[in-house]
Amino acid sequence: MSAIPTSPSLGVLKPADYGTDQDVRWCPGCGDYSILMQMKKVFAKLQVDRSKTVFISGIGCSSRFPYYMNTYGFHTIHGRAPTFVTGLKLARPDLNVWMVTGDGDGLSIGGNHLMHIIRRNVDVKILLFNNRIYGLTKGQYSPTSEQGKKTKSTPMGAPDAPIRPISLALAADASFVARSVDVDVKHLEYVLEQAARHKGTAFVEIYQNCNIFNDGAYEWATDKSVKTENVVYLEHGRPLVFGKENNRGIRLNGLAPEVVDAKTVSPDDLLIHDEKPADPSLAFLLSRMRYPEFPEPMGVFRAVERDVYGDLVRGQNRDAVARLGAGDLQHLITGDETWTVE
Repeated sequence: MSAIPTSPSLGVLKPADYGTDQDVRWCPGCGDYSILMQMKKVFAKLQVDRSKTVFISGIGCSSRFPYYMNTYGFHTIHGRAPTFVTGLKLARPDLNVWMVTGDGDGLSIGGNHLMHIIRRNVDVKILLFNNRIYGLTKGQYSPTSEQGKKTKSTPMGAPDAPIRPISLALAADASFVARSVDVDVKHLEYVLEQAARHKGTAFVEIYQNCNIFNDGAYEWATDKSVKTENVVYLEHGRPLVFGKENNRGIRLNGLAPEVVDAKTVSPDDLLIHDEKPADPSLAFLLSRMRYPEFPEPMGVFRAVERDVYGDLVRGQNRDAVARLGAGDLQHLITGDETWTVE
């Protein structure tokens, strides 16, 4: 569990204390407002030290986030936020570092960088806002847009198969992976708190509505009249059941999941969620379940402990100093041989 820097004796901080005086420049009704609010609630609950916290983002609607959190922050280069995040965390391991990105910024131009920060297990928290569209540049299809999606850049329908962010994170051996949705405020608050407490890379995909260019993309997961049939909530040690009366469940048929009537099968037949095994195979299987063929999982897919990148790097530095001494920067630059050119 990560040691979260808490506020010095400034009194009890409220959610509003974690917001800035900047005008929030998202479209009215954007799902980003809800994510911002839940982030501030979590910080107030944990009494996070603002002077020891940094938000870093790339480019996109989501990447305005650092302006609206009363902490330190950087609005950086398209897709390259992971490089800034990694450098900062190595230089200042005492800081509480968060990265905010979107499905375009993080999975297109930034896909390579995102994969490597996850596999290294840098002790940072990554929020990926997934609205399945390029919102800031006015509605082109993104790496997570569904196949056949008609947009300004794909008038005949997107030919690409979409990236599944959770599957990608698990394939990179992420130590913490979770998913929530923007307007499910209690669940989102819970997921963000679990991410904040994790030591290592915590990757959180947040389904987020773009009401201008992709409105209703997640209505199946937010409409109270249907979401209980379309979403299954992951709880460690509990069977996967869903439906208005928890009357449907998920079990394994060989290596494949299937939906069953939870009232007519033995509870022992149902798939029990385990977020802590060393092998991520079960979590990866769950990441492949997609609406409308299956209810989509929401919650923590995986939460395990493994070596943190910064600790490993600093350990190597200590070992090198112990063996070779503190070193001499000027000697390293000039080397053992010099030449004079006349």
